[in-house]
Amino acid sequence: MRKELFLRALLVGMTALLASCSTTRYVPDGQYLLNNVRVKADGKYPDINTSQLRSYVRQSANARWFSLYRLPLATYSLSGRDTTKWLNRTLRSMGEPPVLYDSVQALRSCADLQQQLQNEGYLRAQVALKVRKHGKKADVTYLLHPADYYFIHHLRYEIADSQIVKLLEATGDSTRRLLREGMKFDAGRLDAERKRLASVLADHGYFRFHKEFITYVADTLAGSRLIDMTLRLSQNRRDELPDTLHQQFGIRRIAYQGTGDDGQIHLRRHVLEECTHLKEGAPYSATALQQTYNHFGRMQAVKYTNISLRQVPDTTLLDCNIQLQTNKPSTLSFQPEGTNTAGDLGAAASLTYQNRNLFRGSEVLSLELRGAYEAIRGLEGYSNQDFLEYSAEARLSFPRFITPFVGRSVRRTVSATSQVSLLYDAQRRPEFQRRVLSASWRYKWSFAHRHDRYQLDVLDLNYVFMPWISETFRRDYLGDDSSRGAILRYNYEDLFITKTGFGYSYSHKNVAVKTNVETSGNVLALGARLFHAAQDDRGQYRLFNIAFAQYVKFDVDLTRSLPIDLGNQLVLHAGLGIAYPYGNSRVLPFEKRYFSGGANSVRGWSVRSLGPGRYMERDGRINFINQTGDMKLDLNAEYRTHLFWKLGGALFVDAGNVWTLRDYSDVQPGGQFRFDEFWEQLAVSYGAGIRFNFDYFILRFDLGMKAVNPAYREEEEDHFPLLHPRFSRDYAFHFAVGLPF
Repeated sequence: MRKELFLRALLVGMTALLASCSTTRYVPDGQYLLNNVRVKADGKYPDINTSQLRSYVRQSANARWFSLYRLPLATYSLSGRDTTKWLNRTLRSMGEPPVLYDSVQALRSCADLQQQLQNEGYLRAQVALKVRKHGKKADVTYLLHPADYYFIHHLRYEIADSQIVKLLEATGDSTRRLLREGMKFDAGRLDAERKRLASVLADHGYFRFHKEFITYVADTLAGSRLIDMTLRLSQNRRDELPDTLHQQFGIRRIAYQGTGDDGQIHLRRHVLEECTHLKEGAPYSATALQQTYNHFGRMQAVKYTNISLRQVPDTTLLDCNIQLQTNKPSTLSFQPEGTNTAGDLGAAASLTYQNRNLFRGSEVLSLELRGAYEAIRGLEGYSNQDFLEYSAEARLSFPRFITPFVGRSVRRTVSATSQVSLLYDAQRRPEFQRRVLSASWRYKWSFAHRHDRYQLDVLDLNYVFMPWISETFRRDYLGDDSSRGAILRYNYEDLFITKTGFGYSYSHKNVAVKTNVETSGNVLALGARLFHAAQDDRGQYRLFNIAFAQYVKFDVDLTRSLPIDLGNQLVLHAGLGIAYPYGNSRVLPFEKRYFSGGANSVRGWSVRSLGPGRYMERDGRINFINQTGDMKLDLNAEYRTHLFWKLGGALFVDAGNVWTLRDYSDVQPGGQFRFDEFWEQLAVSYGAGIRFNFDYFILRFDLGMKAVNPAYREEEEDHFPLLHPRFSRDYAFHFAVGLPF
């Protein structure tokens, strides 16, 4: 208790010291600290996006932690003026120097804001600058007076090149135009139309065409807000005759050249041709050129790609030379790591061999050996208190679809990966030993210029067998003949899982969606019924005398990021998972069950220590076996801020739990999901975290505190730890790599 009071007093004292430090200490006389910057629009123009226009302001005030405290500036102000001292240099490098108000930059910001408003159609927009000075600080406000926006009245396309006119008519270009009569004037839309037209022509052989050949002529009508707009596509060069046409180019020859030490390309010819979207005898295409770069770039056997196009003299033909530098075919790597499972510390290491060009088609063969050790605490009645795991995995990936049902045209337009894998994993716990043998066959693919990805697990076979179970575990958990014992026994018997699944993910700007659906055992169950297979005394069909699992499972994750300013953002996340066992299974396999708590869930609880529902162990201890469910809900809100250097901070609130769909009252009392009371069983936690962003990876330290605990006995303070906090009872510390969502 004294230690907790000391830590709190120390934290309050440090905060008070930084807050009391003068933030204007290093502001010279006659100058002002840029205290606040605001962008405001007239009240009658609610459609103006002031947060987006904020990016046109050339000066920003010093960063504020969580949009409240300028602690980086306060840290800088703590330093002395003698920079030869180590402490002063350290404080300055950790902090942030004061941003001084610059009137010239403010006037330029006004001009930039006015120009942007005019580009958005507010041609009579004005921007006023208001500066309020108090002490040695200045508050700056940019007042936007957009006035009414303008519309395109008449629209004409003047294209002097008759060949281009015919091409656009043949391709139905008029239906894809971005400009329409009656639309709001928008300079960004005008430029996008120039780029679109230039792209269309560049994909139909116009090798030397660019958007600068396209200009606009605008004529405003007096006394109105209407504009007559003309798009003009000029000739190739202004000094040529009026009837000179732009030239279309075709590909005459494509050659491949290696740039390595031996000058050889260690890829099969048909693989090179499949990655090359430019074609001999076909018109030049800028999109095909970019797709060629993309396809070679995603091949792990290729290190570097350079494509040069040379015009054949006195012709409209191009010779294409593709230069490739390949990677070393084989690598060997060793990776140690630390582990932390519910507070049990351990270590792991993996040795990986990789061949990036197994069959000279950029196929990747990966062989991995992994071993792990963990010291388990809190188990009584077992002779061995350690966890050991070792595994061997082989994966073979092809950078294309390997299937007879996909044609060459589809393979050329889709970025796809075909993968087969084989895994053997052995686990030895104090309670039991588990062996897993799995084999999978899956496809992953995406489309160019789209933000979604797909995955199809054609077949994922898992054979789980238990060669040894300790007598203590068998007596305490599996020896009971009641439903409690039957449910547990199901998860500690030999089992077949034959999974088929489909996943979809979308990520663009501030929105990310990830979904997955999988099912298992349906084909085997159908075959058993068709052939009238016998059932055992539990009503289960068996394959090779082993019961197979039958279930359906669905997961969805939604993440939305809301930027507040350059250094702060609010991230919202919701995750829902539900799985239902049926047919040959009354209980989900342990590997498919949900758990709550941990670094990526409700962070006031350690991993696998929350739920299901209001369930808690009779002795109050964590039971990773029983604290699982068939359904999971996670709701998270995290406020992220940049502190200084590579350090970031976060404040978060988490809510969620897991539930069972069936009533297992003997083994998990209070764990079944019910619509009328599940909201009362939502666990809530809050906390703070530190992130070290090293660009390639992020180290995360989170401290979570329980706020609402659905698993309590009779004491009210155990139900609402937020009102009756006790650090030793309510905290959970998490270390992880990467962001939680």
